Amino acid sequence: MNEKSKENFTVNNLLEIIDVEVKEILESALDGDDISSSDIEKLLQTQNLEYQSTILVADELRRRSSGNLVTYVVNRNINFTNVCIKRCGFCAFSRDYQGEQGYLLPISEIVRRAKEAWEYGASEVCIQAGLPPKMEGDLYLKITEAIKKELPEIHIHGFSPEEVLYGSIRSNCSIKEYLSDLKSAGVGSLPGTSAEILDQELRDKISPGRITVNQWKEVITSAHEIGIPTTSTIMFGHVETFKHIADHLVLIREMQKQTGGFTEFVPLSFVNSEAPMFLQGLNGTQNIKSGPTGMDVIKMHAISRIVLNNWVSNIQASWVKEGDRMSQLLLNSGVNDLGGTLINESISTSAGALHGQLKPPSEFRGMIRDAGRIPAERFTDYQIKNIFDQDEVEHDPLDFVGDNSEEIFGSYKKLITQEEFRYSHPNPTSSRSK
Repeated sequence: MNEKSKENFTVNNLLEIIDVEVKEILESALDGDDISSSDIEKLLQTQNLEYQSTILVADELRRRSSGNLVTYVVNRNINFTNVCIKRCGFCAFSRDYQGEQGYLLPISEIVRRAKEAWEYGASEVCIQAGLPPKMEGDLYLKITEAIKKELPEIHIHGFSPEEVLYGSIRSNCSIKEYLSDLKSAGVGSLPGTSAEILDQELRDKISPGRITVNQWKEVITSAHEIGIPTTSTIMFGHVETFKHIADHLVLIREMQKQTGGFTEFVPLSFVNSEAPMFLQGLNGTQNIKSGPTGMDVIKMHAISRIVLNNWVSNIQASWVKEGDRMSQLLLNSGVNDLGGTLINESISTSAGALHGQLKPPSEFRGMIRDAGRIPAERFTDYQIKNIFDQDEVEHDPLDFVGDNSEEIFGSYKKLITQEEFRYSHPNPTSSRSK
């Protein structure tokens, strides 16, 4: 019996002894059909054999879509300021402009960090930050242009939908005009963050004043229309219901059918340790969970694969959120990508994530091989840079950093204490009009 027959034998035999309704949903997915929102809610409630069957079907769909390759990208996060006008209940990263821990990196320092990343083998810099008050509307353009001037070949994965909206407001132009300016400046793709849960009533509870669902959709669809691809995300494990998750996944799928611009989907576990809405309560929000359980995490990734497989090929696990062990398990639950090396991770770290700010490429390859899969380094657009299908020892510059990453690259804990980068509130008239 060949490997494919053995996998199908396992799935098909298990499906014969589970709940009939779940069986029909999973068989429909294996047949290539899109499942409904109510189907998704049913899968989110599975336990025991139904839960195991859901994971097996997700893994089979992953195999059909991506084979045995598991990808990662060598990149660096540059969160250039933590000062933000918003007060989101889940965010422990942002600081008020009057706070003692507020920082703002000058463009010269942002460029220096990008050049350092390039020298260590990065093909991408991911740029996201807070929304500083009275920001010059062309700040994001200036950052992009400065990086591309020094590093014309590096990919800039930059500026969340919230930042794009803010930049357009500060520039007195439309979202699409601002996106066109970003593209001309050199932005290659957008992070599909700021999504959390795409339900307006829930957003008004956990992040009042945050970008609305309709605004998020406008930024993303406008980016796709002018040829800027984006990622897509969900944040789960707080106050959302199964219906919220199901509707969010269906919305992502429908948007992808319309535009085809999503490169990946990334479930992001809520990290509660320092989150204001968990520590203090927020806007009458009750019964806030302390993040998802292990089974929740596995189900979320598996069901994301089942829902999106026909339209979004890549389901990514966040090693910063989940850690190495859980990320390995997720490779058998529909996941085919482990994200990036990051080098500096500030946002999850500030919220209490415990899994470090840098993962060298050799550690990715070890995790992937231990899971019985083939590691491959990719570019941001998922074009493959190198497949490591042999067991020989490979070395990358980041592999030699070891325990010295904070000394070499700095850290969020250090950054918020550095006087040279202390945030200074600008003159109220220093905004750009277009």
